[in-house]
Amino acid sequence: MKTDDFDYNLPEELIAQTPLKNRDHSKLLILDKKTGNIIHETFNNIINYLNEGDVLVLNNTKVLPARLIGIKEKTNATIEVLMLKELVNDEWECLCKPAKRVKIGTVINFEGLLKLECIYVGDEGVRRFKFIYDGILLEILDKLGEMPLPPYIHEKLEDKSRYQTVYAKNEGSAAAPTAGLHFTKELLNKIKSKGIIIEEITLHVGLGTFRPVSVEDVTKHNMHSEYYEMSENTAKVLNKAKEEGRKIISVGTTTTRTLETIINLYDEFKACSGWTNIFIYPGYKFKAIDSLITNFHLPKSTLVMLVSAFAGKDNIMNAYEEAVKNKYRFFSFGDAMFIK
Repeated sequence: MKTDDFDYNLPEELIAQTPLKNRDHSKLLILDKKTGNIIHETFNNIINYLNEGDVLVLNNTKVLPARLIGIKEKTNATIEVLMLKELVNDEWECLCKPAKRVKIGTVINFEGLLKLECIYVGDEGVRRFKFIYDGILLEILDKLGEMPLPPYIHEKLEDKSRYQTVYAKNEGSAAAPTAGLHFTKELLNKIKSKGIIIEEITLHVGLGTFRPVSVEDVTKHNMHSEYYEMSENTAKVLNKAKEEGRKIISVGTTTTRTLETIINLYDEFKACSGWTNIFIYPGYKFKAIDSLITNFHLPKSTLVMLVSAFAGKDNIMNAYEEAVKNKYRFFSFGDAMFIK
């Protein structure tokens, strides 16, 4: 299976640079994974495709203002750091730019409020830092940090909250779980009122989700691990839904990877936490989810591979072609797809 098999043609003007004024006014492409049939909708009408007793599972991770610009001590070089994940107390895995300037022992200063000392050098710009500061790190990040928008977004984000879901609560992500950006509190309340059960898990989005695939053979790609959690109550609700044959609808690829990780480990849903580097591509047999709400993903990415595994590669490539033809907006601030 070649990485190039998951390429598609995308005109640059279809890459969404800013969020829509109203979150739930985005377009929604509904794809029937059995037949390949496509319906064009608006996201706020998704409620018409959800049924009483269905369980909608959200990822409640919250994006950290994880992009930091600092000065290298001794040389005064400007270094950009993207925090990826906390490994142990105040030791973080980060991406650096320019990485060649950051070696073991390098200290980067951020306005005197925070210092980062490099204690490990990894591949492809990855570094491990000891964070040195006084006070509360989250408060310092609020002063120093910027939202870690993807590199294909060139417009300034006026409202930081638009790169968070309305239900974000557990801080720790280096990127937003973007399928959830379409939901408003009002829409979630309507969904609940229809008898649809809403549950939450946490997966802190890190390098595993957004690192491009650089190998030719898909199976040789190395996924980085990301931290996840599931509560006892959520596990109970999901197991009951499975037993009763009710649908589990995953909001986003991050939620999907968490649910599939847990069911692969325990053959059921279970209260747990841990690290996952699950890589889902065609040939994978889904055990946890029945339907998937997701955005339109980058060509040749692990996320296109995941949705191709779920809906069939031909169906996905056809749906993406249809989305391009109908001028859908792509990627993080773009439109949505519901695979049922």
